[in-house]
Amino acid sequence: MTRTPTRSQIRTFLLAAMLGTASATAFAQATMPRVDAREQHQADRIGQGIASGSLTSREAVRLENGQQRVERMEHRAEADGTVTRRERLRLHDVQQTESRRIFRQKHDAQQRMP
Repeated sequence: MTRTPTRSQIRTFLLAAMLGTASATAFAQATMPRVDAREQHQADRIGQGIASGSLTSREAVRLENGQQRVERMEHRAEADGTVTRRERLRLHDVQQTESRRIFRQKHDAQQRMP
């Protein structure tokens, strides 16, 4: 029988994941500072949504997964040592999509139960 995690356990996990992402970004090589700064800003927006209750735990997990997808794309783009214009534009598009998702989830009718 599996045990369902409590809200506080989910919140703790999400905050730990966000802190881990933030520290990994801080120690990462800053070859694309705009992308890194935007990733950090979006992670902060997700954290603020969790703290204010405007994001449910499920929404936060999905948004965090989207942020990890952007990070993977950035690492793949940097892997050969050169980030082409096309890769940079693709990263921008994906980050723009994630930004819209964060806005929509924070402003929808769903809210975390207190």
